[in-house]
Amino acid sequence: MRVTVVIPARYESTRFIGKATTLIAGKPMIRHVYERAARSPLVDRVVLATDDERILEVASDFGGEAIMTSSNVRCGTDRVAEAADKLGLPEEDLVVNIQGDQPCFNPVQIAEVTAPLVTDPELPMSTLIYRITDPSEIDDPNIVKTVFDRRGRALYFSRATIPHVRGGEGRIPYYKHHGIYGYRRHFLRTFAQWPTSAMEEAEKLEQLRALDYGAPIQVVITAFDSMEVDTPRDVAKVEEVFRNEAAL
Repeated sequence: MRVTVVIPARYESTRFIGKATTLIAGKPMIRHVYERAARSPLVDRVVLATDDERILEVASDFGGEAIMTSSNVRCGTDRVAEAADKLGLPEEDLVVNIQGDQPCFNPVQIAEVTAPLVTDPELPMSTLIYRITDPSEIDDPNIVKTVFDRRGRALYFSRATIPHVRGGEGRIPYYKHHGIYGYRRHFLRTFAQWPTSAMEEAEKLEQLRALDYGAPIQVVITAFDSMEVDTPRDVAKVEEVFRNEAAL
């Protein structure tokens, strides 16, 4: 069983055009993601999947493998599914989707997200969540919250504050979703064939398509937070993270 990391990356990002190639600490953002993925001893191959020649050129400049995919895909998972088809990945392989705006993720997270798929051969999909420690993130719609059952199976993902504490009484932990997924290669093909679900369209969250069509998603609580780059202001924050890492 081989593990391939596919990094979906668009140039025309809605909130930050060109963010995939923006320089962070002297390197394009997607290079940081690519190189961190390659550090994992579990990974056999790392591939950038894009719909833009500019990203292909950046990958070529630093020696990364990249593949052109359609500009009409609905989400990152659909792009990963198309890339898996074009790459001819075997049905038994595992595919990890690390979004191209996660330059701070820890390579250990690849082992974390694939562990449930190795343990349970019937499980189609897994993803990472992190216990929220910053209270300001709880009500932030850009931070996707996750609720799950006692087995760690996802019940729902939402931009809303879930679970809702009625009357503001009591304390309950909140978990945010990280844009890191693990899939069985054959499940990707099934996922991409499903029509967009109503919940997916409403929340603009692709993982809700899997839940809507009855596919279980195993969540894994990671010990590592991972900052996403959503706006130009986030670049300075990521560079500060890199400086702190270098100081350790």
